[in-house]
Amino acid sequence: MLGGYKIQGRGAAEIAASVEGAVGSGDLEPGQILPPMRELAVELGVNPNTVAAAYRILRERGVIETAGRRGSRVRPRPATTGREHIRVEAPEGVRNVANGNPDPGLLPPLAEAFAAAARRNDETPVLYGEPAVEPELARLARAALDADGVPDGPVEVASGSLDVIERVLAAHLKPGDTVAVEDPGWGSLLDLVPAVGLRTVPVGVDDEGPLPDDVRRALEAGARALIVTCRAQNPTGAAVSAGRARVLRGVLRGYPAVLLIEDDHGHGIVDLPLHPLAGVTRSWAFVRSAAKAYGPDLRLAVFTGDTVTVDRVRGRQRLGPGWVSRIGQRALAGLWAQGAVDTKAVAGAYAGRRDALIAALAERGVAAHGRSGLNVWIPVPDETGAVARLLHAGWAVAPGARFRMSAAPGIRVTVSTLDDEETVPLAEAIAAAVGRATVRGYV
Repeated sequence: MLGGYKIQGRGAAEIAASVEGAVGSGDLEPGQILPPMRELAVELGVNPNTVAAAYRILRERGVIETAGRRGSRVRPRPATTGREHIRVEAPEGVRNVANGNPDPGLLPPLAEAFAAAARRNDETPVLYGEPAVEPELARLARAALDADGVPDGPVEVASGSLDVIERVLAAHLKPGDTVAVEDPGWGSLLDLVPAVGLRTVPVGVDDEGPLPDDVRRALEAGARALIVTCRAQNPTGAAVSAGRARVLRGVLRGYPAVLLIEDDHGHGIVDLPLHPLAGVTRSWAFVRSAAKAYGPDLRLAVFTGDTVTVDRVRGRQRLGPGWVSRIGQRALAGLWAQGAVDTKAVAGAYAGRRDALIAALAERGVAAHGRSGLNVWIPVPDETGAVARLLHAGWAVAPGARFRMSAAPGIRVTVSTLDDEETVPLAEAIAAAVGRATVRGYV
């Protein structure tokens, strides 16, 4: 059942650590069935309740899953083997269009903003017991949220979108609860949900966002939370349209107890209007990261939500990291106030690169998607073969397996640094690698 690996330990924590370590090292592979609890208890000479407690720990950590009489098995993508390992390394001479990074040339300079923030801190240091949020950043963030129609709520700061999402989920859900997530969707999020002991249920997407029927089915089946990407969806580039938002709000009205989380990480690099869903359910959070527009290393996101949700997150954050550096917050506030990012110009640059590649692929009979953001998603009949053939042709693309659960195979191309001269050669390489009979759609 487990090949040559023998689970060890006398206590629940030891047994769980033995299994988790074996998963991380590859001695236990995704999908492998674990011994029945009573059988393992006899083998280890411990009480069956001890093994049951160990398996519970492993489930809550996202390492294993249990399917009733079918027993427990290592998750297909356990938390200890994240999707970041599903990647293609770009050897020397191969063009990397797989990394998902923004164009460094479109990021604003940070030196003066941080120098000004540091000088201010020298004059008036931020000490223990002071407010966790820089007042000017909160004011600017709230004004922008108001302009985009996001419901009123307190503004807080965390270390990026994923940090916010994890804290909000923990504020409302318990291990074993189900979260509806986009499929294809952000690989890090698809890893995070099981890593904190929650279950995922896939929701299909098209160019206008999550499919309403899929959302309805997920909520009817008992999903406690729904996570939606507003714009620049990773990997498909989907953006929630006005019509789709209207329908989704109608669906959500039937489930007022559902936790809604909206991720607007595309803010600052997308010129499509925002159509928020927030305010329909009692519990909600809306997050905006500075990563794509100002630089990933800022590790800073602002968020708002209903009072209960924000208070719970604020309280838990106070007991952990305490707060996000006010120097970083002041620097971002200064950049916002100066209009350091010309959203129209940046969005136009990324749109031009996306549109050029999609058009070149269409001319060669290959369907692709990329309504907004940094990436183009290309459904393919044979994902592994396409990735390998493109690598051989000198192009490293991201395998779709990093971003999907039950969705059809695909590849993701990051266009953020794609030169005009590269568009046609890349399109020709993709057409040769995937053939012309690509699937039109996501699922």
